[in-house]
Amino acid sequence: MANQSYHNTGRLSRFIVRQDRIRIPVWIISLSVLSFMVAMAFTDLYPTGIERQTIAETMRNPAMTAMVGKGYGLDDYTNGAMMAHQMLLLTAMAVGIMSILLVTRHTRADEEDGRIEMIRSLPAGRLANLFATISVSFGTNALIAIITGFGLYALGIESMDLEGSLMYGAALGATGIFFSAITALFAQLTESARGTIGYSITVLLLSYLIRAIGDVSNETLSWFSPLGWVLGSEVYVKNYWWPIILTIGAAITLVVLSLYLNGIRDLEAGFIPAKPGRKYASSFLKSPLGLALRLQRIGLISWAAGMFILGASYGSVLGDLESFFAKNEMMAELLTPVEGYSLTEQFLTMLMSVISMICTIPPLMAMLKLKGEEKKNRTEHLLSRAVSRTRLMGSYFIISVMAGFLMITLAAIGLWAVGNSVMDKEIAFGTLYSAAMVYLPAMWIMIGLAVLFIGFAPKLSGLTWLYLTYSILVVYLGGMLQFPEWMGKLTPFGHIPKLPIEEMDFMVFILTIIAIVLLTVGFIGYNKRDIRG
Repeated sequence: MANQSYHNTGRLSRFIVRQDRIRIPVWIISLSVLSFMVAMAFTDLYPTGIERQTIAETMRNPAMTAMVGKGYGLDDYTNGAMMAHQMLLLTAMAVGIMSILLVTRHTRADEEDGRIEMIRSLPAGRLANLFATISVSFGTNALIAIITGFGLYALGIESMDLEGSLMYGAALGATGIFFSAITALFAQLTESARGTIGYSITVLLLSYLIRAIGDVSNETLSWFSPLGWVLGSEVYVKNYWWPIILTIGAAITLVVLSLYLNGIRDLEAGFIPAKPGRKYASSFLKSPLGLALRLQRIGLISWAAGMFILGASYGSVLGDLESFFAKNEMMAELLTPVEGYSLTEQFLTMLMSVISMICTIPPLMAMLKLKGEEKKNRTEHLLSRAVSRTRLMGSYFIISVMAGFLMITLAAIGLWAVGNSVMDKEIAFGTLYSAAMVYLPAMWIMIGLAVLFIGFAPKLSGLTWLYLTYSILVVYLGGMLQFPEWMGKLTPFGHIPKLPIEEMDFMVFILTIIAIVLLTVGFIGYNKRDIRG
């Protein structure tokens, strides 16, 4: 009976690989090449031990610890220790996102679209599709671990030995395996792909925040986060394998639970039932704007809470940051003093650029939701009524713009409120808020690109995420890797003045004009093209 439940798992696995024959190689190659490029760049930027120790001193501050993780091996900052400290957490989160999207696509999303029902009508076991999806995801993460591990060792960089390199790859693979299992579990608990991704991403973000708070204030707290587990392996320093084994063991436990729940639940049902709606819809809900907001309200609320917590978590370390700058001459030299502004205020401008790009994710999700609705043939029903295309797209655009404003506002409030509670010298809210709001034009350009793609080439809308990823990498790694200035200028976030250290310039106005042009062209294209499911 058990064998029948997994009947034809192998065929379904090959079918999933066939479907994702482009996505999976792109993820594997992108993540592996990024790791190799950064490792080689570090050796060119910091060729001597003295230079590495200099950068190690700048990484000891609480804000950097919260961002990239606890620094193991800072007293002897070898190339390997530097690579693991500055890149492992960032890459692990990217692997986690990859795994969440992969598992959701072939479980709850396929179930929503009726594909699982069709598969079950064929000679396939009840658990075959879920087990096949988990197998492919685990295999993908295993490939990332192997390619990255042996690839880093093959570079022949001093201090990056075989064991440490394999552990670096294993840490990435274990992270992906864990979040594959988490997503498989939420695919059973929720009733929609949107809920599965939302809950899984929430766990990923909470893991990051718990680890950040724990690394700064209470090391024990970090062990409540799976990201804290993989960082606790101390790659290239102590090379502890047991945290990797713990992560994989926890993932296997979640997989067993997911398979059990999948076996006892009804198709298209979930263990977290959706609340019944009102018997009669309100006038607002009957409008395109009200419907679009209703479809996305849970996700937007979750992201809003996450952005406030993100700002608050960074604000909690500002008190220690002030004393760190006072004692650390190297960091003081790195941030050239500007008359009238503290070094902490200067550092906040750098931090705000990263926060603003993270705050751009929810607005893009809100805008691109229109593409998803069209793909599932739901917009046809709306457009068959007295609803114009401009009004329909405008509804999603309004939600997107308002979401961006709300996210960055909440992040700024969290940063200001908690930061001032731990700092001796308070920062005026107006100063911090203006430093955050100045990034809105860059956010509008990203939304404008999404609108442009929806208007002319919906299938290429994923390039918007690629462009945002590029922006984050350039800003996040630009300072550490000393990227050329022109690379930062290829993203709108690279043209934003860092208030209040720099003065407001005309580029903000130009970026706003570009955003308006993109939006206008996108709306025109949406009104003229065919609507296709």
